[in-house]
Amino acid sequence: MEFLDKFPDLGRTTLRDIKKSIDFAFREFSNQYGEAIEGFFDPLLYFMVWFEKLLTNAPWPLMILIFAALAWLGARSIPIVIGTIVSFVAIGVFGMWEDTMATVAIISVATFVCIGLGIPLGILMSRSNRLQAVVTPVLDVMQTIPSFVYLIPVVMLLGIGKVPGLIAVCIYAVPPIVRLTNLGIRLVDKEVLEAAEAFGSSYRQKLLHVQIPLALPNIFAGVNQTIMMALAMVVIASMIGVKGLGVPVLRAVSNQYLALGLMNGLAIVALAVIFDRVSQQYGKRLQKHRQGGHGV
Repeated sequence: MEFLDKFPDLGRTTLRDIKKSIDFAFREFSNQYGEAIEGFFDPLLYFMVWFEKLLTNAPWPLMILIFAALAWLGARSIPIVIGTIVSFVAIGVFGMWEDTMATVAIISVATFVCIGLGIPLGILMSRSNRLQAVVTPVLDVMQTIPSFVYLIPVVMLLGIGKVPGLIAVCIYAVPPIVRLTNLGIRLVDKEVLEAAEAFGSSYRQKLLHVQIPLALPNIFAGVNQTIMMALAMVVIASMIGVKGLGVPVLRAVSNQYLALGLMNGLAIVALAVIFDRVSQQYGKRLQKHRQGGHGV
């Protein structure tokens, strides 16, 4: 500090040079590899476009029946099923159906991507304390850094559109499922693992038939938190071209349309409550089943 106080211009020049070097290096990387990275995500983009069209073009009564059936399969609760039906009917009546289906599409895809990446990473972390020590600070940064900050490199690399929005959502939403998968597997009773070893189980058999089944309540708690955090990113993702309920909310903020913002905000809340209740109830049923109760 004393050195920089004596030579303030030197400190400012050095910092400016570092910033310029970082900006130049990232621009060069973006120019050289941007198209290749974009091409890598093309299959995911095609799937997202197809899935969104499927949800938006399907007859709304059919979609409501499907959502009600999924709610029943997950929660086995009549009040939750009725709440799901009423919520989606209200969304349709107030003209928010298309935006809601676009939001459901990106949240569903983001959740499956997070599950596909997060559960294997959580399993690897549970096997290695060293890997856990490396990955945990990264997860901390992903959860605490302002979302606008990591939008900058994503947009510079991939531009505006669905894929950059999906990546931003996944960065924000994947940490809970990684953490809770790791925690759930580590919490499995060692005596149970020793009994499995005594019966000659391999590591793969212990993982698939003992550890993951016993860790499922924790894993589903992670899925629940991932869905909630993905929904929280809906409005932010709308700023980089992702269709959905975030777009009218952003328009309402820009133009001070209270009714528009309130209605679409409540639609996001309704989705959050439905997903939360269904996944929580399913997790509780799993817990009861693992404890020897009747989960179904």
